Amino acid sequence: MYVVVDIGGTNTRVAGSSDHVELDAPVTAETPNDYLDGLELLCAAALKAAAGARISAVAIGVPGVLSRDKRILVNAANLPNWNGVALAKDIEARLGAPALLENDTALVGLGEAIVGAGKGSAILAYVTISTGVNGARIVDGRIDRATYGFEIGEQFIDAGALTFEELVSGFAIARRFGVEPRALGADHPVWEELAATTARALHNTIAHWSPDRIVIGGAMMSEIGISIDRVAAHLRALPKKNPALPELARATLGDYGGLWGALARLRQDGRTSPLDAGGTSA
Repeated sequence: MYVVVDIGGTNTRVAGSSDHVELDAPVTAETPNDYLDGLELLCAAALKAAAGARISAVAIGVPGVLSRDKRILVNAANLPNWNGVALAKDIEARLGAPALLENDTALVGLGEAIVGAGKGSAILAYVTISTGVNGARIVDGRIDRATYGFEIGEQFIDAGALTFEELVSGFAIARRFGVEPRALGADHPVWEELAATTARALHNTIAHWSPDRIVIGGAMMSEIGISIDRVAAHLRALPKKNPALPELARATLGDYGGLWGALARLRQDGRTSPLDAGGTSA
């Protein structure tokens, strides 16, 4: 049995898979702020997902920056009590199975590339605009190499001191207006402003990554939010050197993109045996 996990700043999702292809029904729980509480929750959910079967491997999407060897969670902005923890080692010690860690956004991008809106794309840029902002480059169905990972929300769009994330994220808009973004209504002028800002960020993404498709997801790209059509219109109006713009598509996997990406990552990793002969069971 394989177990896949998507740890978010708000919710953690866990699912099992007996064949590396299909997911069992995912279980969702609130992510604890305390690391030890989170570790216990994660392990209990993994054992429940395995339903008594031996766990062969676990793939985990984490909401932050990993060490170069992808064993330690270095910086999780929304879970500061998790910073610096040896997550892979701790999971392996408790479950007796190898643990593979990846950035959560990168796994969602991989999921979209394999079974979602990016399927068939050779070079995919995935961008999420939600409580935070990030993205990932997927090349030939694999997460592209990087020293520490991708943090495209940190790019500066204008000469000012605000980053892409500080301009368009759900957290930034809630702080700016004092209400949740959806409460602003679909006709609020800020959405056009954010569409233009997003277009400039995607212009940079195209210049740096040269993708053939860009998949955009996240809560801020909903019906009450940033219009992908308006982003495309602003993007077309910007000067460019390339003869054509990449296709823009809306993400299709919703809350479970990270789980599908984790499952694909396990297939690619090829580890199908337990860490030790005994494995583990519920």
